[in-house]
Amino acid sequence: MKETYSRKKTVWQRMNEKERQAAIDLCEKYKQFLDTARTERLATAEIIRRAKEAGFKPLYDMKTLKAGDKVYWNQKGKSVILSVIGKKPVHEGTKIVGSHIDSPRLDLKPNPVNEQDGLVYFRTHYYGGIKKYQWTCIPLALIGVVFTKSGKKVEISIGMNENDPVFYISDLLPHMAQEQMKKTMAQGITGEQLQALIGTHSQDGETPKEAIMKLLKDTYGIEEEDFATAELELVPAMKSRDVGFDKSMLASYGQDDRACSFSNMEAILAANAGEYTQIALLTDKEEIGSYGNTGMESSYFVKFVMKMLALQGQGSLLEFYETMENSEMLSADVNSCMDPMFPEVSEKSNSALLGYGISVTKYTGSRGKAGSNDANAEFLHKIRTIFNEAGVCWQIGELGKVDQGGGGTIAFMIANWGAEVVDCGTSMLSMHAPFDLVEKADIYETYLAYKAFFESK
Repeated sequence: MKETYSRKKTVWQRMNEKERQAAIDLCEKYKQFLDTARTERLATAEIIRRAKEAGFKPLYDMKTLKAGDKVYWNQKGKSVILSVIGKKPVHEGTKIVGSHIDSPRLDLKPNPVNEQDGLVYFRTHYYGGIKKYQWTCIPLALIGVVFTKSGKKVEISIGMNENDPVFYISDLLPHMAQEQMKKTMAQGITGEQLQALIGTHSQDGETPKEAIMKLLKDTYGIEEEDFATAELELVPAMKSRDVGFDKSMLASYGQDDRACSFSNMEAILAANAGEYTQIALLTDKEEIGSYGNTGMESSYFVKFVMKMLALQGQGSLLEFYETMENSEMLSADVNSCMDPMFPEVSEKSNSALLGYGISVTKYTGSRGKAGSNDANAEFLHKIRTIFNEAGVCWQIGELGKVDQGGGGTIAFMIANWGAEVVDCGTSMLSMHAPFDLVEKADIYETYLAYKAFFESK
């Protein structure tokens, strides 16, 4: 039987040849997902497409619910829930894996077009936690939607196709950056300097900005005022790539948290229907506190559960809370891991290691566990037993040294309703960078962990 918990042998060393090939094959699908699901809108569309292929139907079209039914909920095109109904009534509890599909990025401002000295830029406002200097001098793609004055919805995707142009944020050459390089890394590039170059050419009698706006009007039917009613994101245009001579790692944009979201989706599509109703929750806005009507602080998940209860003859607010108290959840979010280049920020014995399996994090938060769910010992034991019996390679992982920093997830929000919750996800290097890094074997074990949890009793 495969050794499931080890800090001496990597997952790869513990795998047999069949498992290694399965991990490689899964990560080929994962790369395709990452390159397709560049934004929360695109991720929602791709997840729903896959779900429909597997026989999932909109919950709001259902008249009854019975064991084995597959349903989904589309929350405004930016969050999605997939569920497989269990043999037991929903009221007796659910198995939830909760991940998020938004990632750090640069959003265009409502009035973004800016010309300076013959160069035309897009002004941006960064979304989520980023190191601003990392977003300079890389190719950027523009993705999103624009509503014109007439109400026409225009979908934009420029930069991901090899024949597309890309966009670019400049930085100082080192020969002239003496003053800049005296600043801290946080001060070297300011938020207002994250302006992306979008063009320079113009004809006689027009400015470069006028030429760009004419091009946008002729190509897309977009006028400058239409940017005020747009959702446009600048994201890295680099596609996913294998890393290392052995191709053991994978680098891509958006792996926080599409690493766990992909594994979540694949797990519920592959899992056998269980005793309990299975719920894959793939939500938006986690990177900025889960606010808004597509984030976990809104009411849509409550409505989803209450709708299921109503279709089984229940549905009061009391019965919702009873359902949640009977439910269990893996808060599926990525974690940092020990980086040998920066050992000073981690306490090695309690940090996850790259390539050692899915990371179970008892508490997140920061400095005294602030903002943490802090899972109890009984539920941790149950999760350990599920993983061990299913042959899932797992490890423990704390988010940095006690006074170093920390982070949060959606765990506490579901726990507030009475569910048992623990953080459990893929560990990675360079989290929140435009091109972050995971170990392929860890992606595979994450998928296996979520599948085993869905099928557990």
